[in-house]
Amino acid sequence: MIRKALLLTIVLGGAALLIWPTHVVEPARAWGFYGHKRINRMACFTLPPEMFGFYKRHIDFITDHAVDPDKRRYAVDGEAQRHYIDIDHYAKGGVDPFEAMPRKWSDAVAKYTEDTLQAYGIVPWQIEVMFGRLVSAFQRGDVDRILRNSAEIGHYVGDAHVPLHTTENYNGQLTDQHGIHAFWESRIPELSAENYDHLVGRATYVDRVLDVAWEAVHASHLLVDSVLGIEKRLSASYPEDRKYVFEDRGRGAMRTYSRDFTKAYEDAMLGMVEERMNASILTLGNVWYSAWVAAGQPDLSRFEQKEVSDSLKAVLKVEQELFEQSRKGFGREHE
Repeated sequence: MIRKALLLTIVLGGAALLIWPTHVVEPARAWGFYGHKRINRMACFTLPPEMFGFYKRHIDFITDHAVDPDKRRYAVDGEAQRHYIDIDHYAKGGVDPFEAMPRKWSDAVAKYTEDTLQAYGIVPWQIEVMFGRLVSAFQRGDVDRILRNSAEIGHYVGDAHVPLHTTENYNGQLTDQHGIHAFWESRIPELSAENYDHLVGRATYVDRVLDVAWEAVHASHLLVDSVLGIEKRLSASYPEDRKYVFEDRGRGAMRTYSRDFTKAYEDAMLGMVEERMNASILTLGNVWYSAWVAAGQPDLSRFEQKEVSDSLKAVLKVEQELFEQSRKGFGREHE
């Protein structure tokens, strides 16, 4: 279903943000809102003292707005593909897709065309784009952009660490495992993450962020068969009435995976979800720190007490209103 749209334009620091409601498809939410917020929040504690004061002062903004890219799926054409890459699409003929796919955007476009790349996801290149924006924000001392780019690059870094964001079988739809996407990245963290150990160490400088993004995707993709295979084997031993339960979710009861089945699945994966979440946290800290170093290590204490501008608040308000008005948008059905 296509709906005619009212185009909204908001100017933020001279840049126009175009937002429009659009066709109806449920979006994916890697890590769920809970997981994305937790990753951003914990990444703040990996930073050196020169950065920590600023990030600690604004930790609630960085936490709360970790989910903004997912909210934009409901409004912005072109947003959805920034959250994943179906790398196995490029494994035709038995080739290793990571050898077949050039890492640089221009080389990948030359080999596969931009339309193809957009169709199957661009998350590693989106991380590189966001890194450049964060470096620029640090150089300019632009608090709005430092905070927003910090929050949003965290979202894409988190997405790159989710195995099911690296495959065409992203929701088990090709193996009769529909719903496994939200199960792995939302249900498990919501039930278990409070018991995870997120002491991942201190952020370190990385010279090539694009390589880091690709390494995250590669590590995630190596786990796809385990994510699907373990759930398939476990399901064979669980009757429906033990695998699923109905839980109250606001307006009514919702069918979801039982706590017993969720624990059994997580145990069988030997801590995979916690490991990928912790890898996201440390990688995000590394990316923030590297952007600050690349910008010349500006003194963040100079604007530590600054709040976000009214223009940014207006942008965020409109995005939230659009999100609440219509929870349908560009994206994939993962729920």
